[in-house]
Amino acid sequence: MRPHSLAALSLRVTAIGYVLVLILLPLIGIAQQSLNGGIGRFVADIGTPQASAALWLTLEAALLTTLINGLFGTLSAIVLVRYEFPGRWFLNALVDLPFAIPTLVAGLMIAAIYGPTGFAGGWLEQRGVAVLYDTPGIVLAMLFVTMPFTIRALQPVLMELEREQEEASFTLGASAWTTFWKVTVPSVLPGLLTGVFLTFVRALGEFGSIVIVAGNIPMKTQVASVYVYGEIESYNPQGATSVSVAILVISLLILVLLERLTRPPGERWPDWLSGLGRSPRSLSE
Repeated sequence: MRPHSLAALSLRVTAIGYVLVLILLPLIGIAQQSLNGGIGRFVADIGTPQASAALWLTLEAALLTTLINGLFGTLSAIVLVRYEFPGRWFLNALVDLPFAIPTLVAGLMIAAIYGPTGFAGGWLEQRGVAVLYDTPGIVLAMLFVTMPFTIRALQPVLMELEREQEEASFTLGASAWTTFWKVTVPSVLPGLLTGVFLTFVRALGEFGSIVIVAGNIPMKTQVASVYVYGEIESYNPQGATSVSVAILVISLLILVLLERLTRPPGERWPDWLSGLGRSPRSLSE
C-alpha cells in the first residue's frame, strides 16, 4: 500500500472512530436502555399524559421559534451582508453572543426583563399579557439560544451570491419583495434550509434557559427536556430515557432530511427511493 493511501486510510478510520465513540455509542446505549422493558413499555412511557403534553409543547414551541427565526434571521443576514451602517461590526459580533454564554444565564436575562419586576414584564402584566412562566417565555428562550443559526448559515451564501439576477429582476420592474421571494430565496435555499432545520433541532433540546423562565408546570409549561430531568430526579430513568429517545429520533430524522435536501438535486435520494412513484415505462426509459 502506498504511503499516501495508508495516510488517507488512517485519517478516515480516525474520523469515523471519533464520530462512533462520541455520537453513535451513546445513542445505542440510551436506545437500548429505553427498550429494556420492551416496545410496549416505551410506547406507554411516551404516551402518559404528562409526557405527551411535554412533547407536544416542545414541538409546537420549536416550530414557532423556527418560523420566527427563519424570517427575521433571513432579513438580518441580508442586512448584515448587503448594507453598510455605523456599528455593523458590533451587531455582527452580538449575533454570536448566544453561543458564548451559558443558556442558564440567558434564562436569567429573560427573567430580569420580562419578570413581574422587569420594565417590560411589568408593563405587559398590566395589560394582561403573561410572558414569564408561560408559553411566550418558552418561545423567547428558544429564540434567544437559536438566533445565530439562520444568520450564520445564510451569511456565507449571500456573500458568494452574484447580484446580476437580482439587478435583472429590478430592471424588469419587479418589486423588492417579489425579487426577494422569487430570486434571492431560491438562490440561498440550501443555506436557509440548514439554518431553519438546525434551529428546530436545537430548540427541541433546549433546557438551561427554559428551566428558568417556564415555571415547569406539568401539562402546561413543562417541555420535554425539563420532563426528562424531573423523571431522573424521581428515580424513573426508564421514563426519562423513553422521552429522550423520542426527541432524539425526531432530531435525527430532521438532520437526515436536511442532509439529503442540501445535496445537488440528482444526488438527494438513493436510486431505489427516487424510483418510487414512477411508472414502469418511465423507469425503463
